[in-house]
Amino acid sequence: MLFKLYVKELKDSFRDRRTLLLTVFLPIIMMTGLTLYYEKLVSSNEEESYQLAISNSISEEMKANLAVHSNIELLGSDNPKKMVQDGDAQAAILLENNFSEKVRKGENTSIVLIGDSFSENSSALLSIVMNVLNEYERTVVTDRLNEAGVESSIIQPFSIAQQEVSAENPTINLVAMLIPLILSLAVGVGSSPAAADLFAGEKEKKTMEALLMTPVKRSTLVISKWLTISTIGVLTGLITLLVVVLEIAFFTENLKIAVPIHDNFALIIVFAVLITVLYSMLIASLLMITSIIGKTIKEAQSYSTPILMLTVFPMMFLSTTGLNELTFNHFAIPVINVFSILKELIFGEIIYQHLMITLGSNLLFILIAFLIGRMLFMKDKWVIN
Repeated sequence: MLFKLYVKELKDSFRDRRTLLLTVFLPIIMMTGLTLYYEKLVSSNEEESYQLAISNSISEEMKANLAVHSNIELLGSDNPKKMVQDGDAQAAILLENNFSEKVRKGENTSIVLIGDSFSENSSALLSIVMNVLNEYERTVVTDRLNEAGVESSIIQPFSIAQQEVSAENPTINLVAMLIPLILSLAVGVGSSPAAADLFAGEKEKKTMEALLMTPVKRSTLVISKWLTISTIGVLTGLITLLVVVLEIAFFTENLKIAVPIHDNFALIIVFAVLITVLYSMLIASLLMITSIIGKTIKEAQSYSTPILMLTVFPMMFLSTTGLNELTFNHFAIPVINVFSILKELIFGEIIYQHLMITLGSNLLFILIAFLIGRMLFMKDKWVIN
């Protein structure tokens, strides 16, 4: 009986075109856009063309220094600042009068850079110009020291070299945030419509009373509906992740290079699928409670919104946390542990202690949430309007 009810609820959920659109196609479209955005975020700006406004009176020497980068177009103007304000250039450089002459004489002078730090293109151009000016400054300092008969090494008593703890591509950290974020959003967006319809929808359509009058135990009903929500969440999460993985493999360059294929890749996939299943069951349990409490679909969706919002918060907490900084709490707290364990798996790390903590924690909270939902479903005040 349980299996028949489960299959019936599953068929009814996918028979509704609106639900099918919200649970399958909408997450895929959203995550495709997110993947392409992240790819653009880590792409090199070498092919991007920038416009830098300069004064008409700038020296040829300075022009030559700025023209080192072929993707910088120099635009002469009597008012470079106005060109930036009008959007004709991404940044401007202002030099004092007789700048080059003052530099040759060893006099103090200044340079003003004008740009918009909120603009990606402007920030990139300012960064390039700053690197050019820093290199020019080092050249001037070296020439002055040589003229004074002083070794240039005297102002650089030591050199600094930075080494990463991990030899992985730095972009992999971005992928380690992208995949869990996609999973959490896809499962939440996919499960929410079905959860609202299976409980609050039944009450709103006045079919819950007839359903309760059938010779089927309430426990069987609630389990079948919960399994349906969980299954839809699992399918949505796995399908969306599969689409994103294929997009990374065939439509991106930087993200594809960042993800290494480890020897234990198959085992990593197995654990990732297991985590997806448990996470979907947890979200299904929470959404079931909000749907039972809600009297209408709209009300149930209002109650579920905070839960769906909370599922993306871990990304903000873990985006600046290194792999070696993860502690017991990161794997014991639900939702956060999904982001933490997937981050380890994406880096190719399989730590069975962390996996056991994550699995045990999720199972415990799934049981608690499900029992609360079952207890509410057993009471007429929550299931009958």
